[in-house]
Amino acid sequence: MTIDQKTPHRHGDRAFTLIELLVVIAIIALLMAILTPALRRAKETARDTICRSNLRDVGLAILIYLDGHGRKMPDSSLTNGFFWYDSYKRIRGTDDAEAYWGVAYKDYIKETKIFGCPSYRHVAELIYPDDPDLIHEAAYGLNTNVSGKLTTQIRRHAELIVCHDHVEPKMEQGSVDMFHNDGPGTMNLTHYRQGGERERFYRGVFRHNIRVSEPFRTGGSANILWLDAHVSRLDETTGDDVPEYWYTGEK
Repeated sequence: MTIDQKTPHRHGDRAFTLIELLVVIAIIALLMAILTPALRRAKETARDTICRSNLRDVGLAILIYLDGHGRKMPDSSLTNGFFWYDSYKRIRGTDDAEAYWGVAYKDYIKETKIFGCPSYRHVAELIYPDDPDLIHEAAYGLNTNVSGKLTTQIRRHAELIVCHDHVEPKMEQGSVDMFHNDGPGTMNLTHYRQGGERERFYRGVFRHNIRVSEPFRTGGSANILWLDAHVSRLDETTGDDVPEYWYTGEK
């Protein structure tokens, strides 16, 4: 071959045209639009699974506690905060108003994170925006009706709520902050519904598997720990299907 011969043209080498690039980008955007909701649901399902697993571990800790304390629940009448530790990094006691009710079981758990729920974290940021990490491990609200109660006096342990997902540490005001209402057609959780003092936290109550974006309707669910240590799911409700004896233990 002489030096003035030209190299044959390679027809396979060519750049993408602008139109082709735009088509590829459009396809990627379409796939992202289809996959993102599914990925979001999968992520929330994982968070919900962790939350339920942690609740079961809390239930086991409570059963172990009861075995060593004459079947009597601890007195949690004073604890009404979210905090495990004081400013000196010492674990708080059950006589501390700022303490989380879980401190009563500190000797029966390996780590405080079993009281945490990944789905609770965005709610924690609303309650304590300056330092939400403080309450990431205080995600379950205690039914105060079980405080100091002898479990031998309760007939059906599978029908008494110990705690459940909530945005406050203790439920003690009936239909104001519990799932039952005051009669057919009335509302539960009135403290959190529209017009209530804590309405901005409503979406943190039924926070699992959310399907509706309205301010006071999520289409989601909450998780409940019962006295026999089983965990169940409660779909968003106004309370007609939740009997008061689930909280009082009395029919």
